[in-house]
Amino acid sequence: MPKGRLLTETSALLQRAGWGLTGYRERAHFYRIKSGGFPNLSAKVFHERDIPIQVAIGNYDLGICGSDWIEELLAKYPSSALLKVRNLGYGGNALYITASPFGGASTVEEVKAKPGIIRIASEYPNLAESFALNLRLRQFSVFPLWGAAEVYPPESADLALVSGTTEELLHYGLVPVSKVLDVSAFLIANRNSWESKDMGEVVASICDKVMAQEQHSSPDTATKPEIAGQYLCGEAAKDIVRFALPDGHQQLPTFRLLTKAGIHINDYPSAVGNRRPTTNLSGVTIKVIRPQDMPLQVANGNFDLAITGRDWLMEHLYQFPSSPVRELLDLKLGRVKIVAVVSKDLSAADVRSLRQLNAERAVPLRVASEYVNIADKYARDNHLGLYRVVPTWGASEAFLPEDADLLIENTQTGRTLARHNLRIIDTLFQSTACLIGNTNRVSTSIKQEGIKSIIEILRMAVEEI
Repeated sequence: MPKGRLLTETSALLQRAGWGLTGYRERAHFYRIKSGGFPNLSAKVFHERDIPIQVAIGNYDLGICGSDWIEELLAKYPSSALLKVRNLGYGGNALYITASPFGGASTVEEVKAKPGIIRIASEYPNLAESFALNLRLRQFSVFPLWGAAEVYPPESADLALVSGTTEELLHYGLVPVSKVLDVSAFLIANRNSWESKDMGEVVASICDKVMAQEQHSSPDTATKPEIAGQYLCGEAAKDIVRFALPDGHQQLPTFRLLTKAGIHINDYPSAVGNRRPTTNLSGVTIKVIRPQDMPLQVANGNFDLAITGRDWLMEHLYQFPSSPVRELLDLKLGRVKIVAVVSKDLSAADVRSLRQLNAERAVPLRVASEYVNIADKYARDNHLGLYRVVPTWGASEAFLPEDADLLIENTQTGRTLARHNLRIIDTLFQSTACLIGNTNRVSTSIKQEGIKSIIEILRMAVEEI
Protein backbone atom coordinates (compact mmCIF):
# COMPACT_ATOMS: atom_id res chain seq x y z
CA MET A 1 0.00 0.00 0.00
CA PRO A 2 1.29 3.47 -0.81
CA LYS A 3 2.53 6.28 1.37
CA GLY A 4 2.16 9.86 0.26
CA ARG A 5 -0.40 11.35 -2.10
CA LEU A 6 -2.51 8.19 -2.56
CA LEU A 7 -2.64 7.17 1.10
CA THR A 8 -5.88 8.89 2.16
CA GLU A 9 -7.97 7.71 -0.79
CA THR A 10 -6.47 4.22 -0.69
CA SER A 11 -7.24 3.93 3.01
CA ALA A 12 -10.83 5.03 2.41
CA LEU A 13 -11.26 2.51 -0.43
CA LEU A 14 -9.91 -0.39 1.62
CA GLN A 15 -12.10 0.54 4.58
CA ARG A 16 -15.14 0.48 2.29
CA ALA A 17 -13.92 -2.88 1.01
CA GLY A 18 -14.15 -4.29 4.54
CA TRP A 19 -10.44 -4.72 5.19
CA GLY A 20 -10.74 -3.35 8.74
CA LEU A 21 -7.29 -1.79 8.68
CA THR A 22 -5.68 -0.36 11.80
CA GLY A 23 -2.90 2.20 11.55
CA TYR A 24 -3.09 2.99 7.83
CA ARG A 25 -3.49 6.75 7.98
CA GLU A 26 -1.48 9.93 7.58
CA ARG A 27 1.41 10.37 10.04
CA ALA A 28 0.77 7.01 11.66
CA HIS A 29 4.33 5.77 10.91
CA PHE A 30 3.21 2.15 10.81
CA TYR A 31 4.61 -0.02 8.02
CA ARG A 32 2.95 -3.34 8.84
CA ILE A 33 -0.83 -3.11 8.80
CA LYS A 34 -3.21 -5.73 10.13
CA SER A 35 -6.50 -6.51 8.43
CA GLY A 36 -9.50 -7.33 10.58
CA GLY A 37 -11.55 -8.33 7.55
CA PHE A 38 -9.00 -10.76 6.07
CA PRO A 39 -7.03 -12.46 8.88
CA ASN A 40 -4.71 -14.27 6.42
CA LEU A 41 -3.77 -11.04 4.66
CA SER A 42 -0.52 -9.25 5.56
CA ALA A 43 -0.03 -5.71 4.28
CA LYS A 44 2.92 -3.33 4.26
CA VAL A 45 3.30 0.37 3.47
CA PHE A 46 5.96 1.47 0.96
CA HIS A 47 7.05 4.53 -0.92
CA GLU A 48 4.88 4.43 -4.03
CA ARG A 49 7.86 4.11 -6.39
CA ASP A 50 8.98 0.86 -4.72
CA ILE A 51 5.62 -0.92 -5.03
CA PRO A 52 5.71 -2.02 -8.72
CA ILE A 53 9.24 -3.36 -8.24
CA GLN A 54 8.32 -5.32 -5.11
CA VAL A 55 5.24 -6.81 -6.81
CA ALA A 56 7.11 -7.58 -10.04
CA ILE A 57 9.87 -9.55 -8.29
CA GLY A 58 7.28 -11.51 -6.31
CA ASN A 59 7.81 -10.18 -2.80
CA TYR A 60 4.13 -9.15 -2.79
CA ASP A 61 1.11 -10.59 -4.55
CA LEU A 62 -0.88 -7.35 -4.88
CA GLY A 63 -0.17 -3.66 -4.69
CA ILE A 64 -1.75 -0.26 -5.19
CA CYS A 65 0.22 2.57 -6.77
CA GLY A 66 0.06 5.19 -9.50
CA SER A 67 0.20 4.12 -13.12
CA ASP A 68 3.15 6.47 -13.65
CA TRP A 69 5.42 4.22 -11.60
CA ILE A 70 3.99 1.13 -13.26
CA GLU A 71 4.80 2.47 -16.72
CA GLU A 72 8.23 3.68 -15.56
CA LEU A 73 9.07 0.08 -14.63
CA LEU A 74 7.54 -1.45 -17.75
CA ALA A 75 9.37 1.02 -19.99
CA LYS A 76 12.63 -0.66 -18.97
CA TYR A 77 11.37 -4.15 -18.13
CA PRO A 78 8.40 -4.81 -20.45
CA SER A 79 8.44 -8.56 -19.76
CA SER A 80 8.37 -8.25 -15.97
CA ALA A 81 5.82 -10.31 -14.04
CA LEU A 82 3.51 -7.35 -13.42
CA LEU A 83 -0.20 -7.31 -14.18
CA LYS A 84 -2.42 -4.24 -14.15
CA VAL A 85 -5.64 -5.56 -12.59
CA ARG A 86 -7.92 -2.55 -12.26
CA ASN A 87 -7.93 1.23 -12.62
CA LEU A 88 -9.16 2.42 -9.21
CA GLY A 89 -10.44 5.76 -10.45
CA TYR A 90 -8.65 8.15 -8.11
CA GLY A 91 -5.28 9.88 -7.92
CA GLY A 92 -5.84 11.39 -11.34
CA ASN A 93 -2.89 13.25 -12.80
CA ALA A 94 -0.77 13.32 -15.93
CA LEU A 95 2.85 13.21 -17.02
CA TYR A 96 3.94 15.95 -19.39
CA ILE A 97 7.08 16.70 -21.31
CA THR A 98 7.50 20.38 -20.56
CA ALA A 99 9.77 23.24 -21.51
CA SER A 100 10.42 26.81 -20.50
CA PRO A 101 9.09 29.42 -22.93
CA PHE A 102 12.51 31.06 -22.57
CA GLY A 103 14.40 27.97 -23.73
CA GLY A 104 13.88 28.30 -27.46
CA ALA A 105 11.91 25.07 -27.94
CA SER A 106 8.39 24.76 -26.54
CA THR A 107 6.65 22.63 -29.19
CA VAL A 108 7.39 19.13 -30.50
CA GLU A 109 8.47 20.57 -33.86
CA GLU A 110 10.83 23.06 -32.21
CA VAL A 111 12.31 20.36 -29.99
CA LYS A 112 13.01 18.10 -32.98
CA ALA A 113 14.57 20.98 -34.90
CA LYS A 114 16.75 22.25 -32.05
CA PRO A 115 20.46 21.65 -32.69
CA GLY A 116 22.77 19.92 -30.27
CA ILE A 117 21.99 17.57 -27.39
CA ILE A 118 18.48 17.82 -25.93
CA ARG A 119 18.77 17.59 -22.13
CA ILE A 120 15.79 15.96 -20.37
CA ALA A 121 15.45 16.04 -16.56
CA SER A 122 13.05 13.73 -14.74
CA GLU A 123 12.22 11.38 -11.88
CA TYR A 124 11.01 9.09 -14.68
CA PRO A 125 14.22 8.43 -16.66
CA ASN A 126 12.88 5.34 -18.45
CA LEU A 127 9.78 7.14 -19.71
CA ALA A 128 11.88 10.17 -20.64
CA GLU A 129 14.18 7.97 -22.71
CA SER A 130 11.18 6.27 -24.36
CA PHE A 131 9.76 9.68 -25.28
CA ALA A 132 13.06 10.78 -26.83
CA LEU A 133 13.40 7.54 -28.81
CA ASN A 134 9.79 7.67 -30.03
CA LEU A 135 10.32 11.28 -31.10
CA ARG A 136 13.54 10.17 -32.85
CA LEU A 137 15.61 12.93 -31.36
CA ARG A 138 19.05 12.91 -32.97
CA GLN A 139 20.92 13.54 -29.72
CA PHE A 140 19.57 13.55 -26.20
CA SER A 141 20.71 13.10 -22.62
CA VAL A 142 18.47 12.09 -19.70
CA PHE A 143 19.24 13.43 -16.21
CA PRO A 144 17.72 11.04 -13.60
CA LEU A 145 16.54 12.99 -10.56
CA TRP A 146 15.06 12.37 -7.15
CA GLY A 147 12.58 15.16 -7.77
CA ALA A 148 11.98 18.86 -8.51
CA ALA A 149 12.50 18.38 -12.26
CA GLU A 150 10.26 21.38 -12.90
CA VAL A 151 12.97 23.80 -11.78
CA TYR A 152 15.66 22.64 -14.22
CA PRO A 153 14.51 24.24 -17.53
CA PRO A 154 15.78 26.34 -19.18
CA GLU A 155 19.20 26.78 -17.57
CA SER A 156 19.97 23.17 -16.59
CA ALA A 157 17.77 21.22 -19.02
CA ASP A 158 15.86 21.80 -22.23
CA LEU A 159 12.92 19.60 -21.23
CA ALA A 160 11.50 18.16 -18.03
CA LEU A 161 9.17 15.17 -17.71
CA VAL A 162 6.98 16.09 -14.74
CA SER A 163 3.76 15.07 -13.06
CA GLY A 164 1.00 17.64 -12.67
CA THR A 165 -1.89 19.51 -14.23
CA THR A 166 -1.62 22.18 -16.90
CA GLU A 167 -2.39 24.80 -14.23
CA GLU A 168 0.50 23.52 -12.10
CA LEU A 169 2.82 23.64 -15.10
CA LEU A 170 1.96 27.30 -15.63
CA HIS A 171 2.67 27.92 -11.95
CA TYR A 172 6.11 26.36 -12.43
CA GLY A 173 6.75 28.63 -15.41
CA LEU A 174 6.59 25.72 -17.87
CA VAL A 175 4.58 25.02 -20.99
CA PRO A 176 3.44 21.51 -21.98
CA VAL A 177 5.18 20.15 -25.05
CA SER A 178 3.46 16.76 -25.07
CA LYS A 179 1.33 14.66 -22.75
CA VAL A 180 3.11 11.37 -22.12
CA LEU A 181 0.68 9.56 -19.85
CA ASP A 182 -2.59 9.94 -17.96
CA VAL A 183 -2.06 8.79 -14.38
CA SER A 184 -4.44 7.05 -12.00
CA ALA A 185 -4.20 4.71 -9.02
CA PHE A 186 -4.11 1.04 -10.09
CA LEU A 187 -4.45 -2.32 -8.45
CA ILE A 188 -1.56 -4.48 -9.66
CA ALA A 189 -0.62 -8.13 -9.18
CA ASN A 190 2.32 -10.44 -9.60
CA ARG A 191 1.61 -12.65 -12.62
CA ASN A 192 2.79 -15.86 -10.96
CA SER A 193 0.72 -15.17 -7.84
CA TRP A 194 -2.30 -14.33 -10.00
CA GLU A 195 -2.04 -17.73 -11.72
CA SER A 196 -1.22 -19.84 -8.67
CA LYS A 197 -3.02 -18.28 -5.68
CA ASP A 198 -6.69 -17.84 -4.90
CA MET A 199 -6.91 -14.08 -4.40
CA GLY A 200 -10.44 -13.74 -5.75
CA GLU A 201 -12.10 -12.67 -2.51
CA VAL A 202 -9.49 -10.02 -1.71
CA VAL A 203 -9.48 -8.61 -5.26
CA ALA A 204 -13.28 -8.65 -5.46
CA SER A 205 -13.54 -6.74 -2.18
CA ILE A 206 -11.68 -3.86 -3.83
CA CYS A 207 -13.11 -4.02 -7.33
CA ASP A 208 -16.69 -4.25 -6.10
CA LYS A 209 -16.25 -0.97 -4.21
CA VAL A 210 -14.56 0.99 -6.95
CA MET A 211 -16.96 3.63 -8.13
CA ALA A 212 -16.14 4.32 -11.73
CA GLN A 213 -16.34 8.04 -12.37
CA GLU A 214 -16.04 9.69 -15.70
CA GLN A 215 -13.06 11.95 -16.01
CA HIS A 216 -14.36 15.47 -16.74
CA SER A 217 -11.65 17.65 -18.13
CA SER A 218 -12.49 21.18 -19.14
CA PRO A 219 -10.73 22.68 -22.17
CA ASP A 220 -7.50 24.47 -21.40
CA THR A 221 -8.41 28.07 -22.04
CA ALA A 222 -5.31 29.55 -20.46
CA THR A 223 -3.59 32.18 -22.51
CA LYS A 224 0.16 32.52 -22.73
CA PRO A 225 1.12 33.12 -19.09
CA GLU A 226 3.13 35.90 -17.59
CA ILE A 227 5.90 34.08 -15.80
CA ALA A 228 7.73 35.68 -12.91
CA GLY A 229 11.46 35.45 -12.49
CA GLN A 230 14.49 35.91 -14.67
CA TYR A 231 16.05 33.15 -16.74
CA LEU A 232 19.64 33.98 -17.58
CA CYS A 233 21.35 31.67 -20.07
CA GLY A 234 24.40 31.86 -22.28
CA GLU A 235 26.47 35.05 -22.29
CA ALA A 236 24.13 36.82 -19.85
CA ALA A 237 24.76 34.17 -17.20
CA LYS A 238 28.56 33.85 -17.39
CA ASP A 239 29.18 36.00 -14.26
CA ILE A 240 26.20 34.69 -12.27
CA VAL A 241 26.83 32.38 -9.31
CA ARG A 242 24.26 29.57 -9.38
CA PHE A 243 23.46 28.45 -5.83
CA ALA A 244 21.31 25.37 -5.01
CA LEU A 245 19.48 25.19 -1.69
CA PRO A 246 17.84 22.04 -0.28
CA ASP A 247 14.16 21.29 -0.09
CA GLY A 248 12.55 19.09 2.57
CA HIS A 249 13.48 19.00 6.26
CA GLN A 250 16.81 20.79 5.72
CA GLN A 251 15.10 24.03 4.67
CA LEU A 252 14.58 25.59 8.11
CA PRO A 253 18.12 24.94 9.43
CA THR A 254 19.54 26.22 6.14
CA PHE A 255 17.35 29.31 6.27
CA ARG A 256 18.48 30.06 9.83
CA LEU A 257 22.15 29.73 8.92
CA LEU A 258 21.79 31.94 5.84
CA THR A 259 19.91 34.55 7.86
CA LYS A 260 22.62 34.49 10.52
CA ALA A 261 25.18 35.05 7.76
CA GLY A 262 23.22 38.07 6.50
CA ILE A 263 22.04 36.26 3.37
CA HIS A 264 18.35 36.98 2.94
CA ILE A 265 16.31 34.53 0.86
CA ASN A 266 12.80 35.66 -0.04
CA ASP A 267 10.09 32.98 0.01
CA TYR A 268 12.25 30.16 1.38
CA PRO A 269 10.85 27.91 2.68
CA SER A 270 7.94 28.62 0.35
CA ALA A 271 4.30 28.02 1.25
CA VAL A 272 3.40 27.85 -2.46
CA GLY A 273 6.25 25.63 -3.64
CA ASN A 274 8.37 28.38 -5.18
CA ARG A 275 11.70 26.84 -6.21
CA ARG A 276 13.26 30.06 -7.51
CA PRO A 277 13.51 32.34 -4.46
CA THR A 278 15.31 35.65 -4.71
CA THR A 279 18.20 36.87 -2.58
CA ASN A 280 19.90 40.08 -1.52
CA LEU A 281 23.22 38.71 -2.83
CA SER A 282 24.16 40.55 -5.99
CA GLY A 283 25.02 38.35 -8.97
CA VAL A 284 23.52 35.19 -7.44
CA THR A 285 20.57 33.07 -8.57
CA ILE A 286 18.93 30.52 -6.28
CA LYS A 287 17.17 27.26 -7.04
CA VAL A 288 15.66 24.82 -4.55
CA ILE A 289 16.27 21.17 -5.48
CA ARG A 290 16.63 17.77 -3.84
CA PRO A 291 19.84 17.33 -1.81
CA GLN A 292 20.26 13.88 -3.39
CA ASP A 293 20.64 15.47 -6.84
CA MET A 294 23.07 18.23 -5.90
CA PRO A 295 26.47 16.51 -6.21
CA LEU A 296 25.79 15.31 -9.75
CA GLN A 297 24.34 18.66 -10.78
CA VAL A 298 27.37 20.51 -9.41
CA ALA A 299 29.64 18.01 -11.18
CA ASN A 300 27.81 18.66 -14.45
CA GLY A 301 28.28 22.40 -14.04
CA ASN A 302 24.60 23.21 -13.58
CA PHE A 303 25.36 24.82 -10.18
CA ASP A 304 28.44 26.48 -8.76
CA LEU A 305 27.57 25.97 -5.09
CA ALA A 306 25.06 23.79 -3.24
CA ILE A 307 24.10 22.88 0.31
CA THR A 308 23.59 19.15 0.70
CA GLY A 309 24.42 16.39 3.17
CA ARG A 310 27.85 14.77 3.36
CA ASP A 311 26.01 11.46 3.02
CA TRP A 312 24.84 12.38 -0.49
CA LEU A 313 28.26 13.73 -1.40
CA MET A 314 29.84 10.42 -0.37
CA GLU A 315 27.15 8.50 -2.23
CA HIS A 316 28.09 10.43 -5.38
CA LEU A 317 31.87 10.09 -4.91
CA TYR A 318 31.64 6.34 -4.34
CA GLN A 319 29.97 6.07 -7.74
CA PHE A 320 32.17 8.66 -9.47
CA PRO A 321 35.56 8.72 -7.68
CA SER A 322 37.05 11.20 -10.18
CA SER A 323 34.13 13.64 -9.92
CA PRO A 324 35.20 17.30 -9.66
CA VAL A 325 32.84 17.90 -6.71
CA ARG A 326 34.31 18.51 -3.26
CA GLU A 327 33.24 19.72 0.15
CA LEU A 328 34.08 23.39 0.67
CA LEU A 329 32.73 23.91 4.18
CA ASP A 330 31.19 21.85 6.97
CA LEU A 331 28.03 23.74 7.96
CA LYS A 332 27.55 21.70 11.17
CA LEU A 333 23.80 21.34 10.56
CA GLY A 334 21.55 18.31 10.33
CA ARG A 335 23.90 15.90 12.07
CA VAL A 336 22.98 12.26 11.40
CA LYS A 337 24.74 8.91 11.55
CA ILE A 338 24.86 6.52 8.61
CA VAL A 339 24.37 3.11 10.19
CA ALA A 340 24.07 -0.56 9.38
CA VAL A 341 20.83 -1.99 10.72
CA VAL A 342 19.33 -5.45 11.10
CA SER A 343 16.13 -6.83 12.57
CA LYS A 344 16.28 -7.53 16.29
CA ASP A 345 15.15 -11.06 15.40
CA LEU A 346 18.38 -11.68 13.43
CA SER A 347 21.14 -13.25 15.52
CA ALA A 348 23.82 -10.75 14.50
CA ALA A 349 25.17 -8.31 17.07
CA ASP A 350 27.87 -6.77 14.86
CA VAL A 351 29.20 -6.87 11.32
CA ARG A 352 31.55 -9.77 12.18
CA SER A 353 28.70 -12.02 13.29
CA LEU A 354 26.67 -10.90 10.26
CA ARG A 355 29.55 -12.00 8.02
CA GLN A 356 29.64 -15.41 9.72
CA LEU A 357 25.89 -15.75 9.48
CA ASN A 358 25.88 -14.94 5.78
CA ALA A 359 28.64 -17.46 5.11
CA GLU A 360 26.30 -20.18 6.33
CA ARG A 361 23.45 -19.09 4.04
CA ALA A 362 22.70 -20.46 0.60
CA VAL A 363 21.25 -17.21 -0.72
CA PRO A 364 22.77 -13.73 -1.18
CA LEU A 365 22.46 -11.18 1.61
CA ARG A 366 19.89 -8.52 0.68
CA VAL A 367 21.15 -5.02 1.47
CA ALA A 368 18.46 -2.33 1.21
CA SER A 369 19.25 1.37 1.06
CA GLU A 370 18.62 4.72 -0.56
CA TYR A 371 22.42 4.95 -0.56
CA VAL A 372 23.07 2.20 -3.11
CA ASN A 373 26.76 3.02 -3.66
CA ILE A 374 27.52 3.43 0.05
CA ALA A 375 25.71 0.14 0.71
CA ASP A 376 27.64 -1.62 -2.06
CA LYS A 377 30.99 -0.34 -0.77
CA TYR A 378 30.12 -1.31 2.80
CA ALA A 379 29.25 -4.87 1.79
CA ARG A 380 32.48 -5.19 -0.21
CA ASP A 381 34.75 -3.58 2.39
CA ASN A 382 33.36 -5.85 5.11
CA HIS A 383 33.60 -9.01 2.99
CA LEU A 384 29.96 -9.94 3.51
CA GLY A 385 30.13 -12.62 0.84
CA LEU A 386 27.35 -13.00 -1.68
CA TYR A 387 25.02 -10.00 -1.56
CA ARG A 388 22.75 -7.86 -3.67
CA VAL A 389 21.74 -4.25 -3.12
CA VAL A 390 18.01 -3.44 -3.06
CA PRO A 391 17.47 0.25 -3.99
CA THR A 392 14.74 2.01 -2.03
CA TRP A 393 13.07 5.41 -2.35
CA GLY A 394 12.10 6.01 1.26
CA ALA A 395 10.35 4.21 4.13
CA SER A 396 13.38 1.92 4.08
CA GLU A 397 12.68 0.56 7.59
CA ALA A 398 9.74 -1.31 6.07
CA PHE A 399 12.06 -3.65 4.15
CA LEU A 400 13.38 -5.49 7.19
CA PRO A 401 13.13 -8.38 7.80
CA GLU A 402 10.86 -9.71 5.05
CA ASP A 403 12.39 -7.99 2.00
CA ALA A 404 15.97 -7.32 3.12
CA ASP A 405 18.45 -8.61 5.67
CA LEU A 406 20.57 -5.49 6.16
CA LEU A 407 19.67 -1.81 5.92
CA ILE A 408 22.07 1.10 5.41
CA GLU A 409 20.17 4.10 6.76
CA ASN A 410 20.57 7.51 8.37
CA THR A 411 19.39 8.24 11.90
CA GLN A 412 19.68 10.97 14.50
CA THR A 413 18.78 9.16 17.70
CA GLY A 414 17.97 5.60 16.61
CA ARG A 415 14.53 5.78 18.25
CA THR A 416 12.64 5.32 14.99
CA LEU A 417 14.69 2.25 14.13
CA ALA A 418 14.08 0.77 17.59
CA ARG A 419 10.35 1.42 17.27
CA HIS A 420 10.35 -0.76 14.16
CA ASN A 421 12.15 -3.62 15.95
CA LEU A 422 15.50 -2.83 14.32
CA ARG A 423 19.00 -2.77 15.82
CA ILE A 424 22.10 -0.80 14.81
CA ILE A 425 25.14 -3.07 14.43
CA ASP A 426 27.63 -0.59 12.98
CA THR A 427 28.16 3.10 12.30
CA LEU A 428 29.68 3.92 8.92
CA PHE A 429 30.22 7.66 9.39
CA GLN A 430 28.63 10.88 10.62
CA SER A 431 27.04 13.28 8.17
CA THR A 432 26.26 16.98 8.42
CA ALA A 433 25.11 19.55 5.93
CA CYS A 434 27.97 20.91 3.86
CA LEU A 435 28.65 23.45 1.15
CA ILE A 436 29.92 21.78 -2.02
CA GLY A 437 31.46 23.15 -5.19
CA ASN A 438 33.25 22.18 -8.38
CA THR A 439 37.05 21.98 -8.47
CA ASN A 440 37.17 22.97 -12.15
CA ARG A 441 38.13 26.56 -12.84
CA VAL A 442 35.11 28.85 -13.15
CA SER A 443 34.47 30.84 -16.31
CA THR A 444 35.17 34.39 -15.09
CA SER A 445 37.02 36.20 -12.33
CA ILE A 446 33.80 37.97 -11.34
CA LYS A 447 32.10 34.64 -10.68
CA GLN A 448 35.18 33.38 -8.82
CA GLU A 449 35.06 36.35 -6.47
CA GLY A 450 31.34 35.82 -5.93
CA ILE A 451 31.90 32.18 -4.96
CA LYS A 452 34.74 33.08 -2.59
CA SER A 453 32.57 35.75 -0.97
CA ILE A 454 29.72 33.31 -0.25
CA ILE A 455 32.12 30.73 1.19
CA GLU A 456 33.69 33.30 3.50
CA ILE A 457 30.33 34.70 4.64
CA LEU A 458 29.12 31.20 5.53
CA ARG A 459 32.43 30.30 7.16
CA MET A 460 32.14 33.23 9.57
CA ALA A 461 28.52 32.29 10.41
CA VAL A 462 29.49 28.67 11.08
CA GLU A 463 32.36 29.67 13.37
CA GLU A 464 29.85 31.48 15.57
CA ILE A 465 27.72 28.36 16.05
